[in-house]
Amino acid sequence: MDGKQIITSLDRIMHWVMRFAILNVLWFLFSLLGLFVAGIFPATVAALGVARKWITGNDEIHIYKTFREIYKQEFKSANLIGWMLMIGGLVLYINYRVMVNATNEIMFIIPFAFYLLVFFFTITALWSFPLMAHYESKWHIHIKNAFIIGISKIHYTLLLGMVFFIVFYISLEIPAFILFFSVGIGLAGCMWVAMQVFKQLDKN
Repeated sequence: MDGKQIITSLDRIMHWVMRFAILNVLWFLFSLLGLFVAGIFPATVAALGVARKWITGNDEIHIYKTFREIYKQEFKSANLIGWMLMIGGLVLYINYRVMVNATNEIMFIIPFAFYLLVFFFTITALWSFPLMAHYESKWHIHIKNAFIIGISKIHYTLLLGMVFFIVFYISLEIPAFILFFSVGIGLAGCMWVAMQVFKQLDKN
């Protein structure tokens, strides 16, 4: 590899570093715009939508403009699904606390059923937002498809979980990573995994 190729490669790497940093900052800004309560879910879908365009070859898009358009378009539906999942997670947590405090009074089948339900809930939550970023549909269709894909493509579901774990681990080790790259790289990685499944589904 000669000097020109090295410079070209470094320039391309830095270009992508800047893209992920911009995506990360936009996620925080638009989450804050909605006071996090109403901003975090549409910002997540918007970040996934931008990553989707990069993955499909549209890597020269205007990041801010594209992010803002998706954010506004998916604001209501993203919050609807996001808060349904949040309420579902809260209900599961309350049940967990009740179960822990009554350990000696419940049958073995109850904890087993609970953790199975948590597993189903987790895979549904993992796939719901990538589905919103790729397909146009009603919220209950996204929830249903998220569950079906999460179960039928379990190896990809595990890969999604691994992406979250790796990004979370790096963020704990390098806190500055959170401000500049964690969300952008994490969501882009998740969208890449999801797109491998969506491409298969779109061919059928």
